[in-house]
Amino acid sequence: MELRHLRHFVALAEEGTFTAAAARELIVQSGLSASVRALEKDVRARLFVRGTRPVRLTAEGEALLPAARHALDAVDAAQQAVQDVHGVLAGRLRIGVIETSGHTLPFGAWLAQFSREHPAISITVRQLPAVRALELVGQGELDCALVSAVPGHLAGLHVVPLLSEAMVLACSHSHPLAGAASAGLGDLEDERFVEMDPEWAVRVLIDEAFRGAGLTRQVAYEVNEWAIALGLVAAGMGVALVPSGLDFSLHPDTAGSLRLIPLSGPPLTRRVDLVIPKGHAATPAAIRFAEHVDAARRLNLTRTVG
Repeated sequence: MELRHLRHFVALAEEGTFTAAAARELIVQSGLSASVRALEKDVRARLFVRGTRPVRLTAEGEALLPAARHALDAVDAAQQAVQDVHGVLAGRLRIGVIETSGHTLPFGAWLAQFSREHPAISITVRQLPAVRALELVGQGELDCALVSAVPGHLAGLHVVPLLSEAMVLACSHSHPLAGAASAGLGDLEDERFVEMDPEWAVRVLIDEAFRGAGLTRQVAYEVNEWAIALGLVAAGMGVALVPSGLDFSLHPDTAGSLRLIPLSGPPLTRRVDLVIPKGHAATPAAIRFAEHVDAARRLNLTRTVG
């Protein structure tokens, strides 16, 4: 059983198509197909159900997948152990990020500096809802995630707090609350809400706040992008609770049509954290990236205070 066959098998299982898996592994599709067939010959079992789109694992494939991931991780760790002797960080770093991570934090700058300091690291970034990203970190399919830590999804994970920001009410200038100095959740019970996907941490936060206050609300729209949400609010189709740190300059078409109103009552805050596995489950690259991000955050905070 060859390691490259295992890598190709894992890539196909995770990507779902031969086209995407071949592109990820930098080989032609026929080469990927041949590699999968060779692995099936080695294990004497079919690993994928032929003719399905996206590809679907057989029961034998489902059984092999976690063991294949562990084997590849062990190989990466062995290679890193050798590289550590020379002080070189190598391998891969798979990061999950929420849609607003680059708006409120200089994630791109942090990642660029880390890459310059560790050029032997291969980095993959996936934009995902927070709940899904946390699940993938826990399952070992991501090495870390820049998300809002969601209670109930943190078993086996270490959380590095990065920021906390107040939520505010966004409405159109024609809305009855547009002239208010503040608004409480009770003022919003009968409003039509523009909301994010239920797997987004900010949606979980808002749902729990209304539930804790014994209030109900009408979710008129569910979207998975802030630009769409802000556009609907600006058009008067509903209201939304949004992070105050959202960079509205990235949405110039709607920013001037929005009124942002502070919330009264108990504070409602959205957090952004870096999450990595605890203990030996964390890869050397993830540990070093967490240290890098925490140091950069502290430096930025010192400059801001100074």
